Amino acid sequence: MPTLVVLIGPTGVGKTELSLRLAEHYHTSIVSADSRQLYAELKIGTAAPTTDQLQRVPHHLIGTLHLTDYYSAAQYETEAMEVLTRLFTQHEVVILTGGSMMYVDAICKGIDDIPTVDMETRQLILKKYEEEGLERLCAELRLLDPEYYRIVDLRNPKRVIHALEICYMTGKTYTSFRTQKKNNALSVF
Repeated sequence: MPTLVVLIGPTGVGKTELSLRLAEHYHTSIVSADSRQLYAELKIGTAAPTTDQLQRVPHHLIGTLHLTDYYSAAQYETEAMEVLTRLFTQHEVVILTGGSMMYVDAICKGIDDIPTVDMETRQLILKKYEEEGLERLCAELRLLDPEYYRIVDLRNPKRVIHALEICYMTGKTYTSFRTQKKNNALSVF
């Protein structure tokens, strides 16, 4: 079974050197799970691997984007899983390292597959928010998705609005999209 060794922690604690040593030991590659190291222009302050380190071991998802590029955790999940699938045809073990827990969770647990909201629905809900206020939207969410209503921060309009957008657009509860589990068939350590 493919084994993914995951090294996580804040910037500057030595993840890079440890991941290099592990990758050399297992004769494998390193996949970055760092949301800032993806950007080619962010070399300072991210502890991105040096040119020498990049030559020691093959790295993936380092410096592949520009600061003007839009990139989401869901996009990272798709791209990283493609890289891992390819790498696991060549290696039994692959190293995933970084400090972006959302990216690590995207690989280890999967990201909820929530649809993109269309502009018409977004404008409708925003208009309701402006005209009727957050309290009214919360009451509507309570009717449409009582399960999410119980756990969401009802003082956070972005979360309430987004949940209602999904309910309106799909006719399903927001919760139904949040609780889908993915099986990535990896042994994670």
